[in-house]
Order: sequence, then structure tokens, then C-alpha cells
Amino acid sequence: MSNKKSQASSSNSSSNKKNLEPNIEKISPQLAVSLFKQMLEIRRFEERAGQIYGLGEIGGFCHLYVGQEAVVVGVKSAMQEQDSMITGYREHGHMIACGIEPKKIMAELTGRASGTSKGKGGSMHMFAPEKGFYGGHGIVGAQVPIGTGIALRHQYENTNGVCVTFFGDGAANQGQVYEAFNIAALWKLPVLYIIENNRYGMGTSVQRAAAGTTQDGHRLWARGRAYGILGQEVDGMDVIAVRQAVAVALKHCRKKGPFIIEMETYRYRGHSMSDPAKYRTKEEVQDMREKHDAIEKIRAKLLKEKWASEEQIKAIEKEVREKMKNAAEFALEQPLPDEAQLFTDIYANEGAANEDTNRAESSLTNNSIAT
Repeated sequence: MSNKKSQASSSNSSSNKKNLEPNIEKISPQLAVSLFKQMLEIRRFEERAGQIYGLGEIGGFCHLYVGQEAVVVGVKSAMQEQDSMITGYREHGHMIACGIEPKKIMAELTGRASGTSKGKGGSMHMFAPEKGFYGGHGIVGAQVPIGTGIALRHQYENTNGVCVTFFGDGAANQGQVYEAFNIAALWKLPVLYIIENNRYGMGTSVQRAAAGTTQDGHRLWARGRAYGILGQEVDGMDVIAVRQAVAVALKHCRKKGPFIIEMETYRYRGHSMSDPAKYRTKEEVQDMREKHDAIEKIRAKLLKEKWASEEQIKAIEKEVREKMKNAAEFALEQPLPDEAQLFTDIYANEGAANEDTNRAESSLTNNSIAT
């Protein structure tokens, strides 16, 4: 990734440059090691999930986050406790970054009762509101107006929180995104929009799908200018650059309203596990892995700065591998949900839900007897 892309793309206004000045505070060795470990956990989790999917233990679609780990880890490290997060359906890494146990996430992927959504959400519909994570949404771009609504809640309840709302380059052409931009700008809502631009919306390159984009500068963030929303591009393969840019942006959101960051990133796997990714060359993927991999980048920095030794890094890698192995074994040992769970979590009113459950179970029993 070029250095130009990691800087604020606001050359038309000197006042914008002041707002986007990078945070030059030095990162601590402890934090750097933590960021490395978190990214490695996401990578190894996703690799293990891919293996389990291949064994037929994960049903439905499964979208892996391999390659994009620096984005969510860097973002989360800059967030405060009162902040919230929402994203689309490539959300396993976001769950891990928010502190949800990998074994519970893996249990959800395999449809087990001990999963984060009781085995009823699967890969695309994970939630952990107790951790400030509001999904996990299967409809492209649908999380953007919802995240904007959560920002309204932060504003209304005076929490001083920001809703960090993720969406991809593929969702950037959705009309509901711009309706959300409009209301966020009008009401100065505390929302940080993160565009995870991994270059391909399913199998279509961003240059073919989004007008006004080029190979050297996608500039999806600039679409916010029509609403007076500031933005910038950041190297999403550099976790430290991500953290620093987001820290500055969050300060802006708390005081002045919405902001957009376009993260230049890349996914190594297909759009989903069923995608052979024939729309790009093997050489392109290999080039990204060898020259821009976020985990290798922070690993090299740990060694160069003497923040960790080779032995410490190997110990972390062993610990993470074992953790994800245990998560997979835990998930596959768990029971499937009881059939009665088909009728729960439908209504907010628990009384109504129980009443409907009783009627449905009675109907099933009667039909079974009749048969």
C-alpha cells in the first residue's frame, strides 16, 4: 500500500488537513504485542472455520475475514467502552475483536445451542449487545441505517459514545447508505463509517462497480462530501495506521458528528467459501500476501523494535493455535438446539412468545398424532 493512501485525502481544504492530522503518540510494546495476538487469533480462527466448513459441519454461507484482520483490530483498539459496533455478514473477526470467546463463536457457526445466538443465527447473524456489538447483518448495506440509529441513541441518551459502522465497497452503492449519511449529517450524529474496501464486491472489482473510482485511488469516502461529511483513506493492512487514524476520527465524531474512513484492505479468500475467486489471478493474491500482509508487517515491527523475541512470538503462535483447536473441538461436542427453540426469540414480549410457542407445540403434537 502506498504511503499516500494512508494520509488524509483532503487536499482541497487546509482546514480538513488539520482535522485529519495523524496521532503521533508512540505505541507501547505491550499494545503492539496485543494487536499482533488479536490479529493472529482472527486469522487462525478463520482458517479453522474454513476447515470445519469443508467437513460439512457449517451450514449456509460462510464469509471469512482472512487478510482484513488489521482493520477491525486497529479500530477496536481505539474505541472506548461506551462505543458500539455494527457490521455486515463478514463478522467473525469483529466478534473476536469485541472480546467474545472463540469457542462460542465457533459453536454458533456450527449451529450449536451454546453458540452466541443459540445456534439460530449461524455465520451471518451473530450478536453480542452486552459487548456493544449489534451484528452481523445478512442484507447488503442494511447495517448502515441501523448503525446510524444506534448513533442517535448515543446522542439522545448522552452516552458520549460513537457507533462504529462497518460496510464494504460492495455496499457503498446502496441507496440506504446515502439516506443514512444525510440524516447523520443533519443531526450531527456520533457515527464513524468504516468502508472496508477489499477491492471486490463479491466477484466484481470496485472499478467496474463504483463510478468515480480508479486503480490508484478508490475515493469511496469522498462520496460523503455531498453531505458535508469529512473522510480519508487509510492503509487497512497496517494495524498501527488504522488505530491512529481511528483515534483521531472518534474524537471528531464525539464533538462534531459523522466521519468516514475508507480502509484499503484485501481478502485472501473468495467472497464466501463457495466462491472460487476466478475473477482475479493467483499472482495478485500472492503479491498481497508476500508484500502487504498485516500480520507479517506487525511481526516484523515487533522484532525490529525488540518489543518481542522470536521465542515469545513462537509461544504466542503456539498458544493461539491451541486455543482455536480447542474452540473447534468444543463446538463440535456441543448439542444442537432443542426443537422448541424454533419458536423462541421471535417477539420482544416474552409472554406473547411463550403463548405462541405453546400453540405451535400443540399444533405439532396434534399433527403428529393425526399422521
